[in-house]
Amino acid sequence: MNHKRLFARLSQGHLQNVSFRELVALAEALGFHLVRISGSHHVFSHPEVRELLNLQEVRGKGKPYQIRQLLRLVERYNLHLEAEP
Repeated sequence: MNHKRLFARLSQGHLQNVSFRELVALAEALGFHLVRISGSHHVFSHPEVRELLNLQEVRGKGKPYQIRQLLRLVERYNLHLEAEP
């Protein structure tokens, strides 16, 4: 799924059954970079965001509350998708 389509789906509130790999790819397309992995916690930072983003994989899916946190960061810091190759 492309980033714009996934972001639109998440923005509409469809937070269940989101592939963890797609979620990580979306975070990276929004400008987040993986800082470290500690157990199941993947911690991301963004140069324009003061907060860290924590994502966890559970049976190949992302956690809905963490997806909501990502969406709040996008809104709060007015982040945009980077151009896809």
